[in-house]
Amino acid sequence: MLNIVIPVYNEGENIAKVYQEIRAKIATPHQIMIVYDMDDDDTLPVVRELQKTDHRLVLIKNIYGGGVLNAIKSGFHCASDGPCLVLMGDLSDDLSTVEQMVEKYNQGYKVVCGSRYMKGGRHIGGPFFKKLLSRLAGMSLHFISGIPTHDVTNNFKLYDKALIEEIDLKSRGGLEIAMEITVKAYKKGYPICEVPTIWNDRTSGKSRFRLWKWLPYYLKWYLYALF
Repeated sequence: MLNIVIPVYNEGENIAKVYQEIRAKIATPHQIMIVYDMDDDDTLPVVRELQKTDHRLVLIKNIYGGGVLNAIKSGFHCASDGPCLVLMGDLSDDLSTVEQMVEKYNQGYKVVCGSRYMKGGRHIGGPFFKKLLSRLAGMSLHFISGIPTHDVTNNFKLYDKALIEEIDLKSRGGLEIAMEITVKAYKKGYPICEVPTIWNDRTSGKSRFRLWKWLPYYLKWYLYALF
């Protein structure tokens, strides 16, 4: 069973489209965990309507406090054993990549990274400086440390739940958790691979990505990977 973890914050405009993309592009048996902070989140009425015809949709309230980091951790906590896929609720991730990611997991890889910066991958839209830093971090860390992905910062990744439970997560904010898990898995010798994916900037709703606030957290794990 594939656990699909989707942290949301007022994604009422997008979540039905994400659900339709999942139905169209993911054949592997799965459950869809929508993780939210607030009871008045405008995502919830849309999901509750979809639940009437699809029992695979599960609403989970963030149990670790507010924010996307804690929402992802809450999803991991509630996931069943097996692969856990993190994707955003804003239609940015290319779900046609998922079946290839599951295939790699079935071959024994414990972290499968959706990579925008390997051959065949693309990063479309978004702030220039954010894109530049992300690419520099991923490419340089790959060539300097040998970590087997060109895109360590992308949150569109598939993890083995047993691996997640073994790692003592120290992430404190933002979306650094993907980088922390990947770097620590690499340090522990777990098999990691990547598949090319296309990332598109959101077309509706408001991004909560805070580059300058979260940059020190990413830098921490970058240095951890090197030293």
